[in-house]
Amino acid sequence: MVAFSDKQEALVNGAYEAFKADIPKYSVVFYTSILEKAPAAKNLFSFLANGVDPSNPKLTTHAEKLFGLVRDSAAQLKASGAVVADAALGAVHSQKAVNDAQFLVVKEALVKTLKEAVGAKWSDELSGAVEVAYDELAAAIKKAY
Repeated sequence: MVAFSDKQEALVNGAYEAFKADIPKYSVVFYTSILEKAPAAKNLFSFLANGVDPSNPKLTTHAEKLFGLVRDSAAQLKASGAVVADAALGAVHSQKAVNDAQFLVVKEALVKTLKEAVGAKWSDELSGAVEVAYDELAAAIKKAY
């Protein structure tokens, strides 16, 4: 069980809202960051076959879903102290053989993207809340394999 405060949940929600303010822009930031650190990751995302294409609706849809899952993770942590991932989400990650290093690359890209989205409002406390929410989501996904 993870203790997650109202303030931490609010910080994650605020970061998600900042991301949503310009989903196309921040989706590009997010996937570009992933591919810079792990070029082979493009094989894990069918919509990245030709690189980061901001006009590809699957790019923004997938980014919005992932960032929304992190926000939902924060809500679950606040409500119950645990995150439960959908079995289908676990199955997709298992099928793609997503490993710990890849989850870490996504976490770093997520933090980088949200830091850019919130700008001067970024803080260590916000970073910590986002990281806990993501880490618990990743653990729940792995558990659902």
